[in-house]
Amino acid sequence: MDIILGIFNALPEMVNELVSSFLSTPIRGDLIFGYTQYTFWLFVAVALLVVVFAVFVKKQSASLVPQGRFVNAVEFVVEYTRDNMVKAVVGKTWRTHFPFIATLFFFILVNNIVGIIPGCHPGTGTISVTAALAIVAFIYFIYVGIKKHGVLGYLKTFTHGLKGPMAAPIWLIELFSTFLRLITLAVRLFCNMFAGHIVMGTFAILTSVFAQQILTFAEQGAAAIAASGVSVVWELILIIIYAVELMVAVIQAFVFALLTAVYVQTSEEEI
Repeated sequence: MDIILGIFNALPEMVNELVSSFLSTPIRGDLIFGYTQYTFWLFVAVALLVVVFAVFVKKQSASLVPQGRFVNAVEFVVEYTRDNMVKAVVGKTWRTHFPFIATLFFFILVNNIVGIIPGCHPGTGTISVTAALAIVAFIYFIYVGIKKHGVLGYLKTFTHGLKGPMAAPIWLIELFSTFLRLITLAVRLFCNMFAGHIVMGTFAILTSVFAQQILTFAEQGAAAIAASGVSVVWELILIIIYAVELMVAVIQAFVFALLTAVYVQTSEEEI
Protein backbone atom coordinates (compact mmCIF):
# COMPACT_ATOMS: atom_id res chain seq x y z
CA MET A 1 0.00 0.00 0.00
CA ASP A 2 2.88 2.36 0.84
CA ILE A 3 4.36 1.67 -2.58
CA ILE A 4 1.11 2.54 -4.36
CA LEU A 5 0.64 5.71 -2.31
CA GLY A 6 4.23 6.71 -3.08
CA ILE A 7 3.58 6.32 -6.79
CA PHE A 8 0.48 8.53 -6.64
CA ASN A 9 2.38 11.16 -4.62
CA ALA A 10 5.05 11.29 -7.34
CA LEU A 11 2.46 11.43 -10.14
CA PRO A 12 2.01 15.26 -10.23
CA GLU A 13 5.71 15.78 -10.92
CA MET A 14 5.65 13.14 -13.65
CA VAL A 15 2.60 14.75 -15.27
CA ASN A 16 4.30 18.17 -15.16
CA GLU A 17 7.28 16.68 -17.00
CA LEU A 18 4.87 15.11 -19.50
CA VAL A 19 3.14 18.44 -20.16
CA SER A 20 6.53 20.13 -20.58
CA SER A 21 7.48 17.56 -23.21
CA PHE A 22 4.44 18.58 -25.27
CA LEU A 23 5.41 22.26 -25.31
CA SER A 24 6.99 23.48 -28.55
CA THR A 25 10.78 23.14 -28.33
CA PRO A 26 12.99 24.55 -31.11
CA ILE A 27 15.11 21.87 -32.79
CA ARG A 28 16.96 24.55 -34.73
CA GLY A 29 16.63 28.31 -34.50
CA ASP A 30 13.89 29.65 -32.26
CA LEU A 31 10.09 29.52 -32.04
CA ILE A 32 9.78 32.33 -34.63
CA PHE A 33 12.39 31.49 -37.28
CA GLY A 34 13.22 27.90 -36.42
CA TYR A 35 11.37 24.61 -36.36
CA THR A 36 10.13 22.50 -33.49
CA GLN A 37 9.31 18.85 -32.87
CA TYR A 38 5.79 19.61 -34.07
CA THR A 39 7.14 20.99 -37.35
CA PHE A 40 9.20 17.84 -37.84
CA TRP A 41 6.25 15.50 -37.32
CA LEU A 42 4.04 17.73 -39.47
CA PHE A 43 6.44 17.19 -42.40
CA VAL A 44 6.52 13.48 -41.61
CA ALA A 45 2.70 13.42 -41.80
CA VAL A 46 2.71 15.35 -45.08
CA ALA A 47 5.28 12.95 -46.56
CA LEU A 48 3.19 9.98 -45.40
CA LEU A 49 0.06 11.52 -46.94
CA VAL A 50 1.85 12.07 -50.27
CA VAL A 51 3.12 8.48 -50.28
CA VAL A 52 -0.31 7.04 -49.45
CA PHE A 53 -2.03 8.89 -52.28
CA ALA A 54 0.81 8.26 -54.74
CA VAL A 55 0.52 4.52 -54.08
CA PHE A 56 -3.29 4.77 -54.22
CA VAL A 57 -3.29 6.53 -57.61
CA LYS A 58 -0.78 4.06 -59.03
CA LYS A 59 -2.73 1.01 -57.84
CA GLN A 60 -6.09 2.51 -58.84
CA SER A 61 -4.93 3.29 -62.38
CA ALA A 62 -3.72 -0.27 -62.84
CA SER A 63 -7.31 -1.57 -63.05
CA LEU A 64 -10.73 -0.25 -64.02
CA VAL A 65 -12.22 -1.98 -61.00
CA PRO A 66 -10.75 -1.13 -57.55
CA GLN A 67 -8.77 -4.10 -56.29
CA GLY A 68 -7.23 -4.73 -52.89
CA ARG A 69 -8.16 -3.58 -49.40
CA PHE A 70 -5.86 -0.57 -49.53
CA VAL A 71 -7.38 0.89 -52.72
CA ASN A 72 -10.93 0.16 -51.60
CA ALA A 73 -10.33 1.67 -48.15
CA VAL A 74 -8.84 4.91 -49.51
CA GLU A 75 -11.52 5.15 -52.18
CA PHE A 76 -14.22 4.68 -49.55
CA VAL A 77 -12.83 7.54 -47.43
CA VAL A 78 -12.52 9.82 -50.47
CA GLU A 79 -16.05 9.05 -51.63
CA TYR A 80 -17.44 9.49 -48.12
CA THR A 81 -15.73 12.88 -47.88
CA ARG A 82 -17.10 13.86 -51.27
CA ASP A 83 -20.69 12.70 -50.76
CA ASN A 84 -21.35 13.28 -47.07
CA MET A 85 -19.10 16.21 -46.27
CA VAL A 86 -18.89 18.35 -49.40
CA LYS A 87 -21.63 17.41 -51.84
CA ALA A 88 -24.36 17.11 -49.20
CA VAL A 89 -23.45 20.40 -47.51
CA VAL A 90 -22.16 22.74 -50.23
CA GLY A 91 -24.63 21.71 -52.93
CA LYS A 92 -24.34 22.55 -56.63
CA THR A 93 -20.85 24.07 -56.44
CA TRP A 94 -19.34 21.12 -54.57
CA ARG A 95 -16.93 20.26 -57.40
CA THR A 96 -15.24 23.65 -57.02
CA HIS A 97 -14.67 23.29 -53.29
CA PHE A 98 -14.07 19.55 -52.97
CA PRO A 99 -10.26 19.68 -53.52
CA PHE A 100 -9.78 22.33 -50.83
CA ILE A 101 -12.05 20.78 -48.20
CA ALA A 102 -10.78 17.25 -48.85
CA THR A 103 -7.18 18.46 -48.55
CA LEU A 104 -7.98 20.03 -45.17
CA PHE A 105 -9.63 16.82 -43.99
CA PHE A 106 -6.83 14.46 -45.00
CA PHE A 107 -4.08 16.80 -43.81
CA ILE A 108 -5.63 17.08 -40.35
CA LEU A 109 -6.55 13.38 -40.23
CA VAL A 110 -3.05 12.12 -41.00
CA ASN A 111 -1.46 14.58 -38.55
CA ASN A 112 -3.89 13.49 -35.83
CA ILE A 113 -3.21 9.80 -36.43
CA VAL A 114 0.58 10.24 -36.55
CA GLY A 115 0.34 11.98 -33.18
CA ILE A 116 -1.22 8.88 -31.61
CA ILE A 117 1.93 6.84 -32.29
CA PRO A 118 4.03 6.74 -29.08
CA GLY A 119 6.92 9.19 -29.25
CA CYS A 120 5.38 11.26 -32.03
CA HIS A 121 3.89 14.74 -31.78
CA PRO A 122 0.91 15.67 -33.97
CA GLY A 123 1.29 18.77 -36.11
CA THR A 124 -2.21 19.65 -34.92
CA GLY A 125 -1.05 19.48 -31.29
CA THR A 126 0.19 23.07 -31.33
CA ILE A 127 -2.00 26.17 -31.56
CA SER A 128 0.20 27.75 -34.24
CA VAL A 129 -0.66 24.99 -36.74
CA THR A 130 -4.37 24.86 -35.93
CA ALA A 131 -4.50 28.69 -36.08
CA ALA A 132 -2.83 28.61 -39.51
CA LEU A 133 -5.39 26.04 -40.70
CA ALA A 134 -8.22 28.20 -39.31
CA ILE A 135 -6.85 31.30 -41.07
CA VAL A 136 -6.61 29.44 -44.38
CA ALA A 137 -10.20 28.19 -44.04
CA PHE A 138 -11.36 31.69 -42.99
CA ILE A 139 -9.71 33.39 -45.97
CA TYR A 140 -11.14 30.76 -48.30
CA PHE A 141 -14.80 31.10 -47.32
CA ILE A 142 -14.55 34.91 -47.15
CA TYR A 143 -13.07 34.87 -50.67
CA VAL A 144 -15.88 32.58 -51.84
CA GLY A 145 -18.49 34.95 -50.40
CA ILE A 146 -16.94 38.03 -51.97
CA LYS A 147 -16.55 36.26 -55.31
CA LYS A 148 -20.21 35.26 -55.23
CA HIS A 149 -21.80 38.50 -53.99
CA GLY A 150 -19.13 41.20 -54.26
CA VAL A 151 -17.73 42.99 -51.21
CA LEU A 152 -20.84 45.03 -50.39
CA GLY A 153 -23.17 42.21 -51.33
CA TYR A 154 -21.34 39.80 -49.05
CA LEU A 155 -21.47 42.27 -46.15
CA LYS A 156 -25.20 42.66 -46.74
CA THR A 157 -25.71 38.92 -46.32
CA PHE A 158 -24.89 39.39 -42.63
CA THR A 159 -28.33 40.96 -42.15
CA HIS A 160 -30.07 37.81 -43.52
CA GLY A 161 -32.44 40.01 -45.53
CA LEU A 162 -33.67 42.01 -42.54
CA LYS A 163 -34.33 45.71 -42.95
CA GLY A 164 -35.04 48.55 -40.57
CA PRO A 165 -33.83 48.99 -36.96
CA MET A 166 -33.10 45.28 -36.44
CA ALA A 167 -30.68 45.09 -39.38
CA ALA A 168 -27.80 46.91 -37.62
CA PRO A 169 -27.55 44.75 -34.46
CA ILE A 170 -27.99 41.54 -36.47
CA TRP A 171 -25.23 42.67 -38.84
CA LEU A 172 -22.87 43.33 -35.93
CA ILE A 173 -23.66 39.98 -34.31
CA GLU A 174 -23.05 38.13 -37.57
CA LEU A 175 -19.81 40.03 -38.20
CA PHE A 176 -18.57 39.11 -34.72
CA SER A 177 -19.72 35.50 -35.22
CA THR A 178 -17.83 35.30 -38.52
CA PHE A 179 -14.54 36.36 -36.93
CA LEU A 180 -15.25 34.10 -33.95
CA ARG A 181 -15.07 31.15 -36.33
CA LEU A 182 -11.32 31.72 -36.52
CA ILE A 183 -10.94 31.11 -32.80
CA THR A 184 -13.37 28.21 -32.55
CA LEU A 185 -11.81 26.33 -35.47
CA ALA A 186 -8.28 26.73 -34.10
CA VAL A 187 -8.96 26.20 -30.40
CA ARG A 188 -11.35 23.23 -30.77
CA LEU A 189 -8.84 21.19 -32.77
CA PHE A 190 -5.83 22.17 -30.65
CA CYS A 191 -7.49 21.53 -27.27
CA ASN A 192 -8.88 18.15 -28.27
CA MET A 193 -5.55 16.89 -29.61
CA PHE A 194 -3.37 18.37 -26.86
CA ALA A 195 -5.62 17.27 -24.00
CA GLY A 196 -6.09 13.81 -25.48
CA HIS A 197 -2.35 13.22 -25.62
CA ILE A 198 -1.87 14.43 -22.07
CA VAL A 199 -4.49 11.94 -20.90
CA MET A 200 -2.88 9.10 -22.87
CA GLY A 201 0.55 10.06 -21.56
CA THR A 202 -0.68 10.11 -17.97
CA PHE A 203 -2.13 6.61 -18.17
CA ALA A 204 1.01 5.40 -19.98
CA ILE A 205 3.07 6.73 -17.06
CA LEU A 206 0.85 4.95 -14.54
CA THR A 207 1.10 1.69 -16.49
CA SER A 208 4.88 1.96 -16.80
CA VAL A 209 5.51 2.96 -13.18
CA PHE A 210 3.38 0.19 -11.70
CA ALA A 211 4.98 -2.34 -14.03
CA GLN A 212 8.43 -1.26 -12.85
CA GLN A 213 7.37 -1.82 -9.26
CA ILE A 214 6.67 -5.46 -10.06
CA LEU A 215 10.36 -5.94 -10.88
CA THR A 216 11.76 -3.62 -8.20
CA PHE A 217 9.76 -5.14 -5.35
CA ALA A 218 9.57 -8.70 -6.61
CA GLU A 219 10.76 -9.97 -3.26
CA GLN A 220 7.76 -8.34 -1.57
CA GLY A 221 5.03 -10.72 -2.63
CA ALA A 222 1.98 -8.69 -1.61
CA ALA A 223 3.40 -5.42 -2.98
CA ALA A 224 4.31 -7.05 -6.29
CA ILE A 225 0.85 -8.59 -6.66
CA ALA A 226 -0.84 -5.26 -5.87
CA ALA A 227 1.37 -3.37 -8.30
CA SER A 228 0.76 -6.02 -10.95
CA GLY A 229 -3.01 -5.79 -10.57
CA VAL A 230 -3.03 -2.00 -10.70
CA SER A 231 -0.71 -2.02 -13.72
CA VAL A 232 -3.06 -4.31 -15.63
CA VAL A 233 -6.00 -2.00 -14.86
CA TRP A 234 -4.11 1.06 -16.11
CA GLU A 235 -3.03 -0.83 -19.22
CA LEU A 236 -6.61 -1.80 -20.05
CA ILE A 237 -7.73 1.80 -19.53
CA LEU A 238 -4.85 3.00 -21.73
CA ILE A 239 -5.96 0.68 -24.55
CA ILE A 240 -9.50 2.03 -24.29
CA ILE A 241 -8.20 5.62 -24.32
CA TYR A 242 -6.10 4.87 -27.41
CA ALA A 243 -9.23 3.61 -29.17
CA VAL A 244 -11.15 6.71 -28.09
CA GLU A 245 -8.30 8.97 -29.17
CA LEU A 246 -8.28 7.33 -32.60
CA MET A 247 -11.99 8.13 -32.92
CA VAL A 248 -11.33 11.70 -31.73
CA ALA A 249 -8.60 12.06 -34.36
CA VAL A 250 -11.05 11.12 -37.11
CA ILE A 251 -13.96 13.10 -35.65
CA GLN A 252 -11.93 16.30 -35.20
CA ALA A 253 -10.68 16.16 -38.80
CA PHE A 254 -14.25 15.55 -39.94
CA VAL A 255 -15.67 18.40 -37.82
CA PHE A 256 -13.06 20.90 -39.02
CA ALA A 257 -13.65 20.05 -42.68
CA LEU A 258 -17.43 19.86 -42.23
CA LEU A 259 -17.59 23.29 -40.56
CA THR A 260 -15.48 24.71 -43.38
CA ALA A 261 -17.99 23.26 -45.86
CA VAL A 262 -20.86 24.82 -43.89
CA TYR A 263 -19.12 28.22 -43.89
CA VAL A 264 -18.53 27.96 -47.65
CA GLN A 265 -22.19 27.10 -48.23
CA THR A 266 -23.27 30.01 -46.02
CA SER A 267 -20.99 32.40 -47.90
CA GLU A 268 -22.53 31.38 -51.23
CA GLU A 269 -26.10 31.32 -49.97
CA GLU A 270 -28.53 33.66 -51.68
CA ILE A 271 -30.33 36.00 -49.29
